[in-house]
Amino acid sequence: MPELPEVETVVRKLAPHLPGRRILAAEFLVRRILCGSPRKMSEALAGRTVRGVTRHGKFILIDLDGLYLTVHLGMTGKLLLDQPPGPYTRARFCLDRGVLIYDDVRQFGRIEVSPHLPARVAALGPDALSIPPEEFLSRLRAHRSMVKPLLLNQKFLRGMGNIYSDEALFRARIHPRAIASRIRRERALRLYQAMREVLLESIGSGGSSIADYVDAEGRPGEFQNWHRVYQKTGLPCVRCGAAIRRILVAQRGTHFCPRCQRL
Repeated sequence: MPELPEVETVVRKLAPHLPGRRILAAEFLVRRILCGSPRKMSEALAGRTVRGVTRHGKFILIDLDGLYLTVHLGMTGKLLLDQPPGPYTRARFCLDRGVLIYDDVRQFGRIEVSPHLPARVAALGPDALSIPPEEFLSRLRAHRSMVKPLLLNQKFLRGMGNIYSDEALFRARIHPRAIASRIRRERALRLYQAMREVLLESIGSGGSSIADYVDAEGRPGEFQNWHRVYQKTGLPCVRCGAAIRRILVAQRGTHFCPRCQRL
């Protein structure tokens, strides 16, 4: 599933080119990906001009001058600018200059049109890249849950997912089952810094292409080549040489080093 770095990469590719373009017509080829009526959404979008493109957690927000086009890529969604349609094209936005295409193999993504930020988006927690360190520490201390599922909770912190939670916890030497409120200040600050570092490094590499992810130009990311624990089960830890383990934490596959990340 595309996480913060992948969505940020898509937004950075779209932001210089979409503003100023006008939507001539919107065509939705399947209903499953939509939050609303395809006819009403098409009518609302026709004639709208793009004012800006931003990221809110894992959501892409396209400002249409008083209307929001909100896109969540789900597990296999792709938002492609001026690319040819394919067998998994689910929506097409014909612009006065070019075309914006939404592809989605598994159709777990969502597209929504609304006059304001959708409630489910507005209810998300602070962004993982903009939260101040003291606020991050305060929010950690307020939860007695395990730290890995807490990082995945979008109401706690928006943007984090399985890949970057595993990678940040490894860098901070924190076990994924550690209780958040019991993590000492020094280690919590280490986690905060590790989280920011891994997210920014991934953005710099265009994100991680584990399966279907590509950016708005159809190019895969490269950060998967720099993962230290994610999907490295059985391989030696880059720090100590112990075999990386995979366990389930709150029903999510979790990768960690049992020697570096002791509970």
